[in-house]
Amino acid sequence: MKPIFTTILTVPICILLAGTLSSCKDAEAKKDYQETPKQTEEPALSKEELIDRGEYLVKTIGCQDCHSPKRMGEQGPEYIQELAFSGYQATNELPPISQDALDKGWMLMNPDLTATVGPWGVSFAANLTSDDTGIGNWSFGQFKHSLTQGKLKGQPNGRMLLPPMPWENFKNLKEEDLRAMYEYFLSTEPVKNIVPAPIPPQKLSSL
Repeated sequence: MKPIFTTILTVPICILLAGTLSSCKDAEAKKDYQETPKQTEEPALSKEELIDRGEYLVKTIGCQDCHSPKRMGEQGPEYIQELAFSGYQATNELPPISQDALDKGWMLMNPDLTATVGPWGVSFAANLTSDDTGIGNWSFGQFKHSLTQGKLKGQPNGRMLLPPMPWENFKNLKEEDLRAMYEYFLSTEPVKNIVPAPIPPQKLSSL
């Protein structure tokens, strides 16, 4: 027969050991749960859905405000649908530029908001249509680099984009949103239009 004190000691030890093992298992289970969060991946968008998403983003962000030529209508400027996103038209002529206004700190825009004059000279809104004179031959990488790094045509060694292009607003866009915008622009009607190069400030006086 076992001594009574041995039995008395054995029972608490077993209870303590069981409790310790249970706590370890609970902690391990909790750790596994924390390290493997529930997967909530959304299904990939179809090409049509991607384009629809891109159209929504482009028109909400307001890309057409500068990149789509306009005509004056009964209620103010109206987008010229057949020239949507084709930028400053190569056939246009700039109105006279007031050097006096620039000297006083003003910045100027032409009537359809596709050309802007400031301390950097004259900048012209780019052609974003699917034509080769637009972004028709751009890779997605170029498009992404242009919008998030502010580089002309997305070229790493290219010059910085000029005002009023607000590329710094776009640098935090998710890649899937940038992809959607890219696919939308590639789905637009191509408009052949070679936008002129910017005019440097030292040549403004000759305009």
